[in-house]
Amino acid sequence: MHKVLQPAHWTPPRGYVNGVAARGTQVFVAGQIGWNAQCQFETDDLIEQTRQALLNVRAVLAEAGAVPEHIVRMTWYLVDRTEYLARAKEIGAVFRDTVGSYAIAMTAVQVSALIEARAKVEIEVTAVVP
Repeated sequence: MHKVLQPAHWTPPRGYVNGVAARGTQVFVAGQIGWNAQCQFETDDLIEQTRQALLNVRAVLAEAGAVPEHIVRMTWYLVDRTEYLARAKEIGAVFRDTVGSYAIAMTAVQVSALIEARAKVEIEVTAVVP
């Protein structure tokens, strides 16, 4: 599978890992937003858009025979850092329900806007299938 990279003298991060080493078939998933398979938003709520974006990631991974456990890198693009931080526990619960593991190297950044005006979050991943 993959190996977590954590320097021994560093305090472990919460909610992600500092690095991952993996070997296998690489799968690159483009940024997924919180709309459904027909490219329609069903909600403007950050939590529900996050859930849908993660479900979209899972659907693309499945096309390569991959599952969430194969994710080694994830990048989140958010339009509202304050809302993300205020709702972190809810986001964590949705993440655990949808993806499961925090053994993923993650980055989250605030952006001024996403291409789709109603999108509040965009998530891209890299997975490695052993």
